Amino acid sequence: MRTTFSSEDVAALKRNPCVFSCTNNSVNYTYEFKKRALELQAEGVSPKEIWRRSGFDTSKWKKHYFRCTLRDWKEIVKKRGVEGLLKIGGVQYDRGPANTTRDRLKRLELEVRYLRAENDFLAKLRAKRAESNSGRMKNTGSSER
Repeated sequence: MRTTFSSEDVAALKRNPCVFSCTNNSVNYTYEFKKRALELQAEGVSPKEIWRRSGFDTSKWKKHYFRCTLRDWKEIVKKRGVEGLLKIGGVQYDRGPANTTRDRLKRLELEVRYLRAENDFLAKLRAKRAESNSGRMKNTGSSER
């Protein structure tokens, strides 16, 4: 059984820079997100955590969605290479000469939004780490007693 999204869920998903397009029944992710998700999984990040880090409310999906989605993307890369992620499973491909520029522009705008969101996340993470380290004694290398 597939996940069905409410109109509020769809609106929230469309605001996420990792989403190329979305309906009540499906989400098509950007090429950049798919590629980055596979890289993160290879680094040992759990599938659900990848979506969480990318700003998604992971409670909206079924239990195995994230793992299965990444498995499908890996199969596509294995069969068709990384560029295969542009064409399989949805609408994120150039649909002829009239739409090529528009599709490319949309992908680039989404990539910029995704990178900005990623930078914001990393800035918050750095600030949190600095805050937690501010009260600790630093190793100065001297052993005065």
